[in-house]
Amino acid sequence: MTDDAALLAALAAVQARGAIGESSLTAAVAHADGFARALPSAARLVADLGSGGGLPGLVIAVRRPELELVLVERRHTRADLLRRAVAALGVGDRVTVFGDDVRELARTRPAAFDAVTARSFGAPAVTARWAAALLSIGGVLVVSEPPTDDPTRWPASLLTRHGLVDRGRDQGVRVLERR
Repeated sequence: MTDDAALLAALAAVQARGAIGESSLTAAVAHADGFARALPSAARLVADLGSGGGLPGLVIAVRRPELELVLVERRHTRADLLRRAVAALGVGDRVTVFGDDVRELARTRPAAFDAVTARSFGAPAVTARWAAALLSIGGVLVVSEPPTDDPTRWPASLLTRHGLVDRGRDQGVRVLERR
């Protein structure tokens, strides 16, 4: 098992500033592990939309050292907290914090990412729109799902409109592929 002391300390510092609402960081990390596992082994560049307090982005950074990550957070205070956590974890050589709106990232780096992650970023239509703008063909969107599966959450019309194909759900994480 991975020693998570540094990760938990970095997340606790963010939580103390009000950017993480979960009471159990251990449980939050366990859920974020599902994102890290769902990312394809061939992925190299990942954007985490609405990074907030760093879940799942910071967990992915620790679990998947071969990846370059862009943590997208438009709220300046939270972006600053993320920068501090990135520095504390010593992953600044491959993890950057993009402190602006996702629309600006999509404008400057369209179709540049192998994967996009989103946990509580927005409604499925909003998440699909921005992920599709960022993903390269064959890239994947990995999203957090509610505890109970809702087949109407990602309607075929929405997926088709954004060139996405549902690859399934596993332990609260859904994978959608960009075609």
